[in-house]
Amino acid sequence: MKKIAIICGGDSSEHDVSMRSGAGLYSFFDKERYDVKLVETRGLEWNVHLADGIMAPIDRNDFTYMENGEKKNFDYVYITIHGAPGENGVLQGYFELLGIPYSTCGVLVEALTFDKFALNNYLRAFGVNVADSVLIRKTDKQRLSNADVVARLGLPCFVKPSADGSSYGVSKVKSVDEMDAALELAFSESDEVMIEGFLDGTELSQGCFKTKTQSVVLPATEVVTDNEFFDYDAKYNGQVDEITPARIAADTAERVAAETSRIYDILHCNGIIRVDYIISKDVDGSDKINMLEINTTPGMTATSFIPQQVRAAGLDISKVLSDIVENQF
Repeated sequence: MKKIAIICGGDSSEHDVSMRSGAGLYSFFDKERYDVKLVETRGLEWNVHLADGIMAPIDRNDFTYMENGEKKNFDYVYITIHGAPGENGVLQGYFELLGIPYSTCGVLVEALTFDKFALNNYLRAFGVNVADSVLIRKTDKQRLSNADVVARLGLPCFVKPSADGSSYGVSKVKSVDEMDAALELAFSESDEVMIEGFLDGTELSQGCFKTKTQSVVLPATEVVTDNEFFDYDAKYNGQVDEITPARIAADTAERVAAETSRIYDILHCNGIIRVDYIISKDVDGSDKINMLEINTTPGMTATSFIPQQVRAAGLDISKVLSDIVENQF
């Protein structure tokens, strides 16, 4: 029986969200096939959750722990830390050094997808449609003025941490006067901020996973909210309608699925990813597919997009997770 660590928590504002994903994954895994443990991290405190609320510290030299006087190790790690250090390549590098297989993309891809500005410009070179954007660093001595940013991107625009998730620190700016407050909020989450042009259209989110024997693009979810955008409250406090499959034309659905699969291959992804899109209209009135961002450690609570989409596809989430684990052995 393989021993699996679901590593969750982390150091970012998304710690509690990650713990919920960890609990969701724990409930999904086949316990008759795998010995599954939750490993919670916060800073340098890494602990395995054992029975009866007992916490056993992880020895970070080799990712082992002691239980009943016996040293225990893990055969595989399922990473569900949203934000640092699980989504930016740091944790992946650690497990590479230890030679322990893990569920996400590799170091380079994790670092790239965690930096929204770098990712957009990388994928643009492959013909992926993305919104125009500018990067502002906290340490910049000189930068574009707010008026220059608005002149380039128009209004409204989005100000967001270049490296973060769950919509922490994100603002929709409708006037030049709102820009400074939006930048201050974003800089509270990251030293680099991306200001992105507004795309008007239907918001979609689509999961994908591939193994040696299968390539699965899940049904897309349409995101409908009365909030200004798909913010934290919409994501985690129910202020949203999530419609799976999305109410889009069949040919558009096929094109979005093909783009999701193509992006997965361009980046040489591993495990389950989720790609977010805005479907806008081009000058001819046809649907235009715009990539918003990529989540390489998507939420995995019972109500998160991926489990919803797995159910809509008629698949068993337990088997999907088993397939992903076994793909690396």
